[in-house]
This record gives sequence, structure tokens and C-alpha cells, in this order.
Amino acid sequence: MRLDKFLKISRIIKRRTVAKEIADQGRVTVNGKQAKSSTKVAIGDIIVIVFGNKTLTIKVKELRETTKKGEADSLFELISEEYKEDYRI
Repeated sequence: MRLDKFLKISRIIKRRTVAKEIADQGRVTVNGKQAKSSTKVAIGDIIVIVFGNKTLTIKVKELRETTKKGEADSLFELISEEYKEDYRI
């Protein structure tokens, strides 16, 4: 499954176009390698996503073509969620 589609179906990112933009900006890595939106995702992959001051690390547990809202978080396991403090005045 494509990275942008997985991020949308798992509801980590709400829109596929936004998932594509983030991946193509170089803000996503899969198994330690920079990923594009077309990168193939498999079960067991570790995905790191950088959103501004937040870094999300997840592990892919399951792949599905569609999900319901309540089932979306069963597709991945949250490994870490880190926030960077911004001390600019």
C-alpha cells in the first residue's frame, strides 16, 4: 500500500493530498529512509512523521483498503510522540 494512502486510511493525516505533500517535503521516513508519497508500506514498518514541533513514530500493524473511524487506530501502534519546545521570544 502507498504511504499517503496508509496515512489517510489510518487517520493519522485526515486528507490524502495533505499526506502526499508532507511525504514529498521529506518530513516522513520509513524504516530510517526518507520516503515519498508513493513509497510502499508493509506490516512491521516503522514510520516517523515530523509535524512542525511534533514527531510521531508508529509501527504498521495491519493494512486495509478501507476502515471505519473506530477501527483506524488498530492499523498502527504508537511507539512515541515527542514535542519540541520552542523558546523563541
